[in-house]
Amino acid sequence: MADIAATVETYWATAQARDWRAFGATLADDVRYELPQTRERVLGRDGVVRFNAEYLGEWSLEVERVIADGEQAVSWVRFSEDEEETQAISFFTASADGRIQTITDFWPASYEPPREREQMVERF
Repeated sequence: MADIAATVETYWATAQARDWRAFGATLADDVRYELPQTRERVLGRDGVVRFNAEYLGEWSLEVERVIADGEQAVSWVRFSEDEEETQAISFFTASADGRIQTITDFWPASYEPPREREQMVERF
């Protein structure tokens, strides 16, 4: 089995490069991509490639960390679009041949914390 951490690194690097052919090569034919916040699911390599390739706007991403154990991995990425930045946590599982079988993306929305917490925290 291929190294799932390396496959996830390649997945993100090829997305950043807009190299959709290489991006698709990281995915199993029957990959399943889910976004719980929006309750969306995309099935199959072609669908996942299209979903990402047709994402509008000028964006870029930077991988902060990938952690893997066996056939599972999690990544933390910083995603910038039109001068706004958000962070995402994504969970991956590998297929038998080491390509990505499932992806679950969590893209939390930023919000300002309640003022009552100001004295308890340090903002960054």
